[in-house]
Amino acid sequence: MKIEDKIETFNSLIKRRGFIWGPSPEIYGGLAGFYSYGPAGMALKNNILSIFRRELRYFGFGEVECPTIMPEIVWKASGHLDRFIDPILKCSKCATLLRADKFLQEAFPDRMIDGMSYEEMEQLVKANKITCPKCDTPFGKIGEYNLMLKTQVGAGNTVYLRPETATTTYLLFNRLNQDARRQYPIRVFQYGKAYRNEISPRQQILRMRAFDQFELQFFISKEQEMEFEDYEDIKDTLLPLLDWQMQDNNLSEPKMTPLDKAISNGTLKKPAFAYCMYLGYYLTKILGFTDDMIRLRQHSPHERAHYADDAWDLEIKTNQFGWVEICGIHDRTDYDLKCHGKFAKENFEIAMGSDPKNKEIPQILEIAFGPDRIIYTLLDTLFEVEEIKPTKKDDQRIVLKLGLELAPNTVAVFPLKKNEERIRSLAKNIHKKLIENRINSFYDEKGAIGKLYRRQDELGTPFCITVDFQSLEDDTVTIRYRDSMNQERINIPEISNFLKK
Repeated sequence: MKIEDKIETFNSLIKRRGFIWGPSPEIYGGLAGFYSYGPAGMALKNNILSIFRRELRYFGFGEVECPTIMPEIVWKASGHLDRFIDPILKCSKCATLLRADKFLQEAFPDRMIDGMSYEEMEQLVKANKITCPKCDTPFGKIGEYNLMLKTQVGAGNTVYLRPETATTTYLLFNRLNQDARRQYPIRVFQYGKAYRNEISPRQQILRMRAFDQFELQFFISKEQEMEFEDYEDIKDTLLPLLDWQMQDNNLSEPKMTPLDKAISNGTLKKPAFAYCMYLGYYLTKILGFTDDMIRLRQHSPHERAHYADDAWDLEIKTNQFGWVEICGIHDRTDYDLKCHGKFAKENFEIAMGSDPKNKEIPQILEIAFGPDRIIYTLLDTLFEVEEIKPTKKDDQRIVLKLGLELAPNTVAVFPLKKNEERIRSLAKNIHKKLIENRINSFYDEKGAIGKLYRRQDELGTPFCITVDFQSLEDDTVTIRYRDSMNQERINIPEISNFLKK
């Protein structure tokens, strides 16, 4: 199958099977940048969140939840009101607005646009005579566009919807410090909605105006950054690193590098930050991404945010959009707490290191995941159209090879003959028992057995159970494996334990 046909089949599948719908609201024509999740999409999202929450408990993290609306002073202190700005190209004739850096990156895929100044982008536009894609009018100067969404609360109080969860977590530092009983580093994460007034949201749920974030924060001392105990356990781990100097030499493929070597050769500065790189990579790998799909790309000095001492993007290689960032790993230094301490008139200096007399403002290390992007890249990379032995009707099947813990349904149960009441009743009873054992089971009887299998392949269901006439005689059923399509008989009383294994 041609790649274009495969992409078209994929885009149809995620709507048809209830993963992603939109732009929403569809019945009114849709509003760009807003999407809805169907039942399968929500099941997948909740499974990802459950895995992350379980694993982060093991790594010593606690979870917080903060309001999505904050007063103006918060965003003034954080710098968002002054710096949370995108460069734009505006057509003087038809008023089309385009985000300049993304538009130019698509126009010049072999050039590194990130990190370019406004003047450099303007020169690129002028030198190549770039015109409006709608009316062919030449573009002029690059302007600024603030992404913050502003509203009013109560009697004229100006507030903003948060553009990230991180800032709202930082505002809890005094409480977190007290709760942790001054044991450092403090490890905490937050999951929730964030909002950005994107200029021209495209690429489906990869760039939305209302989206999910799952952000991990370390509050840590400078001493601990360099002498981080947990690093010793993972320092030999190989990660697919693409540092900014490799990118300057036009390299795009990462190099599997031990973290200890990355520290010794200066690619990474701090063992605690290297540990954050490992943790982001680990949480990505357990979802089913393979190394050939993953790279950790370092921001160049020009690309990094003004507060960052180091920054890397964890990217996934997709079929439709190439490399897509799903996670950012940032060394934010003490910038955030310094800013909020100044505006709130709070002193965040605390004794953190080995000498209790020495006080300092904590450093912040951040691992910021985009769950919507995880969902899209999982579907994109685990979607396959397979050639199978020709049958009377088709010789292909669509399959999502989602991991056992991720699939919306763990198992589906079918009666071979829905008109045979004994078979139908037994199938329904098996399904009920699985549900009672808290196994995600789905019952279906509408269609021939081949079509029932195909529907579950498209949803990524790992196992299908068919109840037939033999089941009535010897108390066994046929279990079918999604990936191999192999089948075997299994005793009905053993089904739950078999699936739990």
